Amino acid sequence: MSATDLELRLPLGDWVEAGVDGLIATFGGFFDLVKTVLVACFDSLELVLATPPMWLVALVLAAMAFAAKGWKLAVGALVGFVVVQGVDQWDNAMATLALVLVASVIALAIGIPLGIWAARDDRVSRAVRPVLDFMQTMPAFVYLIPVVIIFLTGAVPGIVATIVFALAPGVRFTELGIRGVDKEVVEAGHAFGSTPGRILRQIQIPLALPTIMAGVNQVIMLALSMVVIAGMVGADGLGRDVVSALSRVNVSLGFEAGLSVVILAIYLDRLTSALADRSPVARAMRVTAA
Repeated sequence: MSATDLELRLPLGDWVEAGVDGLIATFGGFFDLVKTVLVACFDSLELVLATPPMWLVALVLAAMAFAAKGWKLAVGALVGFVVVQGVDQWDNAMATLALVLVASVIALAIGIPLGIWAARDDRVSRAVRPVLDFMQTMPAFVYLIPVVIIFLTGAVPGIVATIVFALAPGVRFTELGIRGVDKEVVEAGHAFGSTPGRILRQIQIPLALPTIMAGVNQVIMLALSMVVIAGMVGADGLGRDVVSALSRVNVSLGFEAGLSVVILAIYLDRLTSALADRSPVARAMRVTAA
């Protein structure tokens, strides 16, 4: 008997493939509904961002930056958006922004409640932690394969893969923020007769908001980092031009699309960071430190 005959191969990949086939056969209607909803959300948001004149959308985004941080961020945002328009990437940038926003909102809608649940129940925390580790360490191309099989090509597989990739920080930072609230403050709330729900709404979430907003920032940044992978499966946006530049070895197109991604990333990072700094707890901490 040879050494080859003694080898034992565990067919995990075959089991996963069979599982995916079973999911498609069993929940095909549900997946179609998910696809319809995601396409509608993406198309609607892209229409809102891409249909008006560039200068109008740029002014609205700059006004948001001004309200959050001040005139410096607003002027910087306007300059960045003019550069994006100048390299003829505005429509692609708005498609990418729409994809990032849809994926981030869904990831946060799942991640923040799950993080709160994990912070309030150690059993949930222990169950969720290895799943999050798996989601963060598994290469995105691996779980993109079953997503493409289920949803085919286009924006939807890119959105779903982005949600999976960006979900973990929302859960982790929310749990960390809730658990980091001073227990004496929570006990004081109990002593005054507050219900657990009221303590969560009026004590734990406000005090944990700076940490939760850091998680929001990370979710958005991770979502934006997935635009190239989304472009590989046919999603509109900057990722498609990056993939096209790579396949054609087009340095010019690749640099212009990559620069536009960087400008969007800086804008979203500064905006979410500024919103986190505007929370009452963050302002109180700055006053205390001063």
